[in-house]
Amino acid sequence: MAYFDKPEILEAIKTLGQSTDVVVVSQDTGAADWFGNDFPVEHFDAGITEQNQIGIAAGLAHTGKLVVVLSMAPFVSMRGFEQIRDDCAYNRKNVKIIAMFTGLEASYWGVTHHSIEDIALMRTIPGMTVVVPADANEISQAIAAVGAIEGPCYLRIAGWAADMSPLVGNDKPFALGKSTVLREGNRLTLIATGTMVRTALVVQEALAAEGVPLRIINMHTIKPIDHEAIVRAAQETELIVTLEEHSTIGGLGGAVAEIVAELGTGRVVRLGIPDRFVTEVGQYDDLLKNCGLDAASVISTIQHLLKGR
Repeated sequence: MAYFDKPEILEAIKTLGQSTDVVVVSQDTGAADWFGNDFPVEHFDAGITEQNQIGIAAGLAHTGKLVVVLSMAPFVSMRGFEQIRDDCAYNRKNVKIIAMFTGLEASYWGVTHHSIEDIALMRTIPGMTVVVPADANEISQAIAAVGAIEGPCYLRIAGWAADMSPLVGNDKPFALGKSTVLREGNRLTLIATGTMVRTALVVQEALAAEGVPLRIINMHTIKPIDHEAIVRAAQETELIVTLEEHSTIGGLGGAVAEIVAELGTGRVVRLGIPDRFVTEVGQYDDLLKNCGLDAASVISTIQHLLKGR
């Protein structure tokens, strides 16, 4: 069963409501049934009208509500972009967007349902907080964290096809804007986000067996990003590789590369979805492999990079 079809996300939203006046505005996905059943007055289903969904959310936030939006990532980020920018961010409304079906998770539904540009879009909006949790525990903590701050937030939540079970060792306190170092190493830094953190740990274990010490950073907050951790990686390791289930343009890789470029030292290689539409039809894992985002492909890429140094 998909992670967001389980009650944990809605339980986290309910927890916000213990101290805050929370309402949920959902898209016609059924994901908010648990909340709506318990709190019918606080639940609004906008149907498949993402622009309207964000407009409703902004209006409710204007009355002092903390508004949680539940929607599909490709549609809310692209169809609703103008409303997110103008109605929510420009007016500093307290709207928290929980975006589901991220990356290539909606594999069989094709390009229209792939969400490979959303991080890039959201991080260009002034004042927007962008969070990409790596596992189930981080999802719950991220919802609590964004609920505790004012202003618009975008949470990119995987779990439809991706494994979001708790990661062993990913148990450090969650703080917005502060990454977590999951493995120490001084040869290469692998900075991953979201679903790719699990892949990064598999890569680290395989390369450690070959005597290659990799530093693994879970960059769960893309904006504001952990500038200090990136600078340390650029100064202390030979190479930074970024890993994300998103276009290589404008996402985690772009954010890291911007900091390293301004620093004037270090090298960044971005691994993600190539600059193309993923038109293949197949299972989720097959699409990741076709984009070079499975563990074996990442291991091969890093081995090649290290041989060239």
